[in-house]
Amino acid sequence: MTQQPSLITPDVLIIGAGPAGLTAAAELASRHGGRILAVDREPAAGGIPRHSDHTGYGLRDLHRVMSGPGYARHLVRQATAAGAEIRTHTMVTGWSDDHTVDVTGPEGRYRIRPQAIVLATGARERPRTARRVPGDRPHGVYTTGQLQNLVHLHHRPVGKRAVIVGGELVSWSAAVTLREAGCTPALMISRYPKAESYGVFNAAGRSVLRVPVATRSRITRIIGKGRCQAVEIEHLDTGRRRTVPCDTVVFTGDWIPDHELARTAGIALDPGTLGPLTDTALRTSRPGVYAAGNMLHPVDTADVAALDGRHVAHQVISYLQGMREHAEGVRLLADAPFRWVAPQILRPQDPAPPRGRLLLWSDQFVRFPKVAVRQDGRVIAHRALPWPAAPGRVFRVPSSVLEGVSPSGGPVHIGLERAAEWWLGTGRATRAVPFRQSRSSTASPDTSGRDF
Repeated sequence: MTQQPSLITPDVLIIGAGPAGLTAAAELASRHGGRILAVDREPAAGGIPRHSDHTGYGLRDLHRVMSGPGYARHLVRQATAAGAEIRTHTMVTGWSDDHTVDVTGPEGRYRIRPQAIVLATGARERPRTARRVPGDRPHGVYTTGQLQNLVHLHHRPVGKRAVIVGGELVSWSAAVTLREAGCTPALMISRYPKAESYGVFNAAGRSVLRVPVATRSRITRIIGKGRCQAVEIEHLDTGRRRTVPCDTVVFTGDWIPDHELARTAGIALDPGTLGPLTDTALRTSRPGVYAAGNMLHPVDTADVAALDGRHVAHQVISYLQGMREHAEGVRLLADAPFRWVAPQILRPQDPAPPRGRLLLWSDQFVRFPKVAVRQDGRVIAHRALPWPAAPGRVFRVPSSVLEGVSPSGGPVHIGLERAAEWWLGTGRATRAVPFRQSRSSTASPDTSGRDF
């Protein structure tokens, strides 16, 4: 007779012990009590910051600047001090029913049936195979995560001369790691007219790290038997190709959420982010299952993911206290040049989204964006923002632009204002039936002039 796996029943199970999961665990343990359990498949908790050994972490959530490993250790201490339990080397392998998961860990196989679940599994970079880059299959080809894990956790050498694919903020993080490992970043490749990262990082990268950037370019082939020897790159406008000698290639950015558990559960996914479809309370389509962090908006900074965790903790507490009814929602959709918007559902009386911001991803550079919100063919709000929209980084829009949304109307489209509408004000709807949201303690007031 087959023995049934043992069962544990915490109040809340958090799957993923990165910044979002650990912050949610700390907030839940300190404010709700009960048994809060966070599990992670890695040997140590902390997520990506654990092996991202440079400064810049903790600004928004802790109001100080820390190194990645220091930030990870702080979040672990904060969660355990609050009373949360963290289990590492622990893999959630599937669902045995709507609210019970199958787990494999050092204790063996068992099941967890909590009252509520928070998915905080984060996001990952697409590797070379997923990007369908042809050529040989040599050693020396990494993603940023693989590179930093190898260098900072295992203290292994990489190569002597590297090409970095991508121009996002994480691409410069890869350049710093390569320098620390004694490898020269010879070239950065971006398919856009300029590197996607913030201008200050691009300028610093060129002047301090001395990394040239090949814009409007793509990698077309990896060359090398045994070890990488070179890459072939192509200019997208001219079609001209050239070979760049290197023994290391790092693929950066091009993020995809770790959504396997959500997908196998049948939880609705957003076609833009590929993560769970959520409302501003970060509920998924399955009652009692929430999501937070970069699996919802791949990818933002670690401190923003942590603030997602703080926000979702308050919503989970409300759920545990019996507040389980919610109204039908209005769908939020991203129009070009935006690829996606998060969250994607707006409900009456729900809290504002984390930090009072809608997060969008742009496929174009727009220096002075004028955001337009449309419902049922009419412009119901527009807002000129002083920060640019750009590929490779999240574009933040104050959620107050949604105040004119009608709860009984159709889907809401968020895009950029056309010049005629902006100057003439055509198509504006009245706000006779405002769509009000309660402001949670984790949503900061809208501030103009700061891309926070």
